[in-house]
Amino acid sequence: MHRKRRSALLATASLAAAAALSLPARASTANGPGGGQGLGNCTGTAPVVCHVDVPPGTYDVTVVLGGDRAAVTSATAETRRAVLHATATAAGERVRRSFTVDVRTPEGEPTGPDGTAGLQLAFGGPAPAPAALRVTPARGAPRQIVLIGDSTVCDQAREPYAGWGQHLPAFLRRGYSVVNHADSGESTVTFLAHPALFPAARHRIRPGDLVLIQLAHNDRRTDAATYRANLTALVDGARAEGGRPVLVTPVVRRWFGPDGALADPAALIVNALGVDLPAEIRALAARLGTPLVDLTALTKARVEALGPDASKALYLTDEKRDNTHMSVRGATEYAALVAGGLAAQGLISP
Repeated sequence: MHRKRRSALLATASLAAAAALSLPARASTANGPGGGQGLGNCTGTAPVVCHVDVPPGTYDVTVVLGGDRAAVTSATAETRRAVLHATATAAGERVRRSFTVDVRTPEGEPTGPDGTAGLQLAFGGPAPAPAALRVTPARGAPRQIVLIGDSTVCDQAREPYAGWGQHLPAFLRRGYSVVNHADSGESTVTFLAHPALFPAARHRIRPGDLVLIQLAHNDRRTDAATYRANLTALVDGARAEGGRPVLVTPVVRRWFGPDGALADPAALIVNALGVDLPAEIRALAARLGTPLVDLTALTKARVEALGPDASKALYLTDEKRDNTHMSVRGATEYAALVAGGLAAQGLISP
């Protein structure tokens, strides 16, 4: 799918033109929207949905949470991207939270629909209570984390599906912007070839940005030499833009053997040609000198620790008979593993 890419000059101009935005206040309602300034363009109560009319760019969002009654509030942005974990407030308490959001077109998966113009925010939870909202162009040069991956990473548009990249923003402080270019069904072959995928993602990379690369699930018939060459091309392309590539091994499939371990080759992402794709990634990371997040090992340990029954909650086993794609819980846990792996190597600040 061919799409017009905005030049860096136009993007800079758009940000410069966008003044600090604080939406007008509206009448206060107990424990609901309107408890302070900035919620005039928000509707509903559970969830509270807000639209902010801004051009594509990177924005800092500050929200005050709390109301007259006890509340629990979480938040998503754009295509169901988790940006704020459930936050409890006591009756009469107010807390301030901030995060950074990438606003772009297409809003979600690169080969998907454009989505809705501007910034979409949704405040959910058992009893959401946003009291004030402020959106401004991001200060300075926020650090971008550009994601290259498949359906286990992408911004999934519809429930109950979720990608770990979709839940990564909630584990990052303000000043980190997740630019999720992961796309369903992609392999290293298709990601390099499709103009809306790596060529477009490469256009977004700025010097110093982290570029997380997790592609393996769909390389079912990619031979080892081609797989290594493709990953090398992705790493080299990211470095050519000044990015810092990080290779990420794929999440496991929830396919247990009779002994309670993930023993099936496909569960551990060994492809139809017998290529152990995680092993290839580990070896390539050492050879190219790139950081590695061994998500295969981390997710294998988590799934096996939970066992055949409890681990169903991480995937869509019950909902869709799907042991590859994750539930919101699974995507959240796996995003935490990625964030922890990055922090442990000093690649992000906690």
